Amino acid sequence: MKALLDILLPKILPNGIEFYTIPHNGKTDLRRSIPRKLRGWNEPGDVRFVVVHDQDSHDCMALKDELLQLCEPCKKTVLIRIVCQELEAWYFGDLNAVGQAYGDTYKPEMIKGLSAKAKFRFPDKVINPKEELERIIPLYQEVSGARKIAPFMDVNLNSSTSFMAFVNGVRKFISA
Repeated sequence: MKALLDILLPKILPNGIEFYTIPHNGKTDLRRSIPRKLRGWNEPGDVRFVVVHDQDSHDCMALKDELLQLCEPCKKTVLIRIVCQELEAWYFGDLNAVGQAYGDTYKPEMIKGLSAKAKFRFPDKVINPKEELERIIPLYQEVSGARKIAPFMDVNLNSSTSFMAFVNGVRKFISA
């Protein structure tokens, strides 16, 4: 997630907005560290926080509420965004980017053509998107894949509803 966000956020944020991404060792580490990190962040100014979490098998709204409850006592400005299923679903929302990233090894038109298949029309509904991407692109690995795909991702055109909710949410959050 950090590798992807480090590349995507400059495409989303207005010039001059600084950001810092904090990686976590899984969801348990993230949940444990949210209150501690929010309480400990005492930098002056208009500091805002965005928490991004994979849905996996959780109920989206319940997960978002749980994360908001962790943040609430800290009295910080926080935006919570849930990635439907897994991060790789966002890649299925922009198969053109995946084709460009892996075009040297796989035919980009073959990868881009997957969007015509019913299974991939709604990327947030792809079951086990990480496994599916690994099946299609055996060379795919999480961190190197994020670094490879993210530069080609179009932040204004992605068929993943959760990706667009993330992009639009961040833009609105920053401008508020």
